[in-house]
Amino acid sequence: MSKLLQHTKLFASVFVCGFLISCSEPKSSAQPEVQAVDVVQQAVDEKYIWDLTDLYPDNEAWNSARLEAAKQVEVLAALKGTLGNSVKSFLYAVDSISAVYKDVVRIYIYASLMADEDTGNAENAERRQLALNLYTDIGASVSWYNPELLSLGEQRISQFIAAEPGLAKHAFGIENSLRQAPHTLGEDVEAVLAKTGKFLGTSGTVYGVLANANLPWPEVTLSDGEVLRLSQSGYSVGRQAVVREDRKMVFDTFWGVWKDFEATLGTLMDSHIQGLVFRTQVRDYESSLGRALFDDNMPEAVYRTLVAEVNAALPTLHRYFKLRKRMLNIDDDMRYYDIYPPLVDLDKTFSIEDSIALTRRALEPLGEEFMAAYDLGVSERWMHVYPSKGKRSGAYMSGSAYDVHPYVLLNHNDDFDSASTFAHEYGHAVHSVLANKAQTWENAGYSTFIAETASIMNEMLLQDMVVSEAQTDKEKLFYLGSGLEALRGTFFRQTMFAEFELKMNEEVEAGNVLTGAKLTSIYLELLKRYHGHDQGVVTIDDLYGLEWAYIPHFYRDFYVFQYATSITAAAGLAEKISSNDQQAQQDFINLLKAGGSDYPYQLMKNAGIDMATPEPYRALISRMNSIMDEMETILDKQ
Repeated sequence: MSKLLQHTKLFASVFVCGFLISCSEPKSSAQPEVQAVDVVQQAVDEKYIWDLTDLYPDNEAWNSARLEAAKQVEVLAALKGTLGNSVKSFLYAVDSISAVYKDVVRIYIYASLMADEDTGNAENAERRQLALNLYTDIGASVSWYNPELLSLGEQRISQFIAAEPGLAKHAFGIENSLRQAPHTLGEDVEAVLAKTGKFLGTSGTVYGVLANANLPWPEVTLSDGEVLRLSQSGYSVGRQAVVREDRKMVFDTFWGVWKDFEATLGTLMDSHIQGLVFRTQVRDYESSLGRALFDDNMPEAVYRTLVAEVNAALPTLHRYFKLRKRMLNIDDDMRYYDIYPPLVDLDKTFSIEDSIALTRRALEPLGEEFMAAYDLGVSERWMHVYPSKGKRSGAYMSGSAYDVHPYVLLNHNDDFDSASTFAHEYGHAVHSVLANKAQTWENAGYSTFIAETASIMNEMLLQDMVVSEAQTDKEKLFYLGSGLEALRGTFFRQTMFAEFELKMNEEVEAGNVLTGAKLTSIYLELLKRYHGHDQGVVTIDDLYGLEWAYIPHFYRDFYVFQYATSITAAAGLAEKISSNDQQAQQDFINLLKAGGSDYPYQLMKNAGIDMATPEPYRALISRMNSIMDEMETILDKQ
C-alpha cells in the first residue's frame, strides 16, 4: 500500500479511537474510549479549551472546504490511465492524490474534535459522518492507483524517480506499493473492494452504539449508601471501591448485563472477524495476522516473540498479584475484582498546572529540541483539559492536521493518573511536532508501533522522577504501585488481548463461526491462565469471561499488541536515557523525527531496540521485578 493510500488502512480505527489519533491506554484496563462524561458544567479558563479556529474559522468555512474537497475527489478519478504517460504526468497524479488526502484529513480532524466536545450534539455527529463519507469516497476514487502503478513495473518507476526530484517524497510509499504486488488485484476488483469500506466497518459502529448508548445500565447501592449507575464509566469507578463486597457486587451486576447480550455481541464480533478474514483470503495472504502486519513490513517474529516471552514471564505477573493480595490484606482467595483498587491511598492532588510543571522536569533528559516543542505545546491552546457534559471520556492526541498543530483531549481529574495521562499525550504531541517538522506530509505519519513508545517514555520518566522525590514510604509505594499497575495493564493485559485476537481470527480462518458463548469460553481460558487460576493465584469466576465484549479494541485489526511492544521499547530507551546516554537520547529524537519515513520495525531497530528478539521483553520483566523488590523492602520494614 502506498503512503499516499496508507490512510485507507487507518480508516477502520475511526470507529474506536478516531482518525489518525493516538489514544492513551487506560491505566488499569482497556476500558472503552468513547463514553460521555457525566459532570456538572463549570467555568473553565479559555487557555484550557482548544482553539479549533486554527483548523477552520467556523463551521461554514469547514463546509466550504468539504464541498471543495468533494469536487477534488471526483477529479482524481479522471487521472486514471495517466501514470505512465510521462514522468510529469506521474508526478502530477501522485502529488494530486496526496494533496487531496491531506485536505480530507484536516476536514475530518475538525469534525471529529467538535463531535468529541459534545457527543450528544446531532450537528457535530452529522459533520463527522460527512467527513467519513468523504474519506470512503476518496478511496473509491483512487482504487485504480495501485493496479496501474504495478503495471508500470519497478524498472520504469525507478527511472521516473531518478529523473524527477519532486518524486523523492513519494519514493518510500511507492516502494511499499511495489511490495504489495502479490496482494493487489485487478482494477475492477480493487474498485469493488474500495466500496466495501462503508459496510465492513458496520459491526464496529453497531457495537459502539450498543455498548455506549443502548445497554440497560442498572443502579447499585454501595455499602456507604452511595447509589452508583453501572454504566461503563460507573463500572470504572465502582471496581475500585475500598469495600470488597462492593467490588464483587459491581462486577457481578455489570457483567450480568453483558451476559444478557452475549449472543448479540458474539454475532457482531463474528461479523467483524469474518470481514477481516475475507480481506485476508481475497488478497491471498496466508493468515490474517500476516496480512495485518504486512503493510508495516512487520516480522511475525515480533508478535510471536512477544506472546512467547509474556507467557514465559507469567510467574512475574503472579508475583505481582500475590504482592497486591498482601497490600490489600486479603485473607482468603484473591479474586478478579481485587485487581483494580489502588494499593495505596495517596491524599494528594495534581492540578493541570502541576501536571505541566512535573512533566517538564521529568522530560528534561530528552534534550533541548524535545523541550522546545513541549513548551510550545503547553503555551498554546492545543488541549481540551477538563471533563464537561457530553464530552468524550479518556484521552487522545490528534496530530494529523499537518499544516496546523496537534490537539490533545484530556479529562483531567487532578489526580496522579491525570498527570501521567497528560505526560503520555504530550509525548504523542511532541512526536507529531518533530515528525511534521522533519518530514513531508507523505512521510510524517507514524505507526502505532512507534507512537506509543514516545508517550509511554514520558510516563516512565515521570514515574521514575516522582519515585526518586517521594517524601514518605507511603508516597513511594503509591508511585511504585502505579508504575507496576501500568506494566500489568499495558504489557501483560494487552498481550492477553493479542492472544485472544489471534485465536478469534484462527477460528474463522479454519471455517468456524464465532458465537458469544464460544468467545466467552476462549477468553475465559486466557483469563484463567494469565491470572494463575489453576495455581490458586487469582480466582476467576466464569461470568467474567464476558469481558471480551467490553473491549472496543477488538474491533480494530491486530492493534493491541503494539501497546505491549511500545512499553517494552520505551522501558529500554528510558533506562539508557536516564543513565545520561547521549547517543540513546539522540537515537530517540531521531526516531521521533523519522515519522513514517521507514518501516516501524526498522526505525526501532535503528534506535537500538530489536523487537523480534527476547532481550527487550526480558529487560522489561527485570524492571518489573526490581519495582517489586523495592516495594517488598519497604513493606518488610513496616
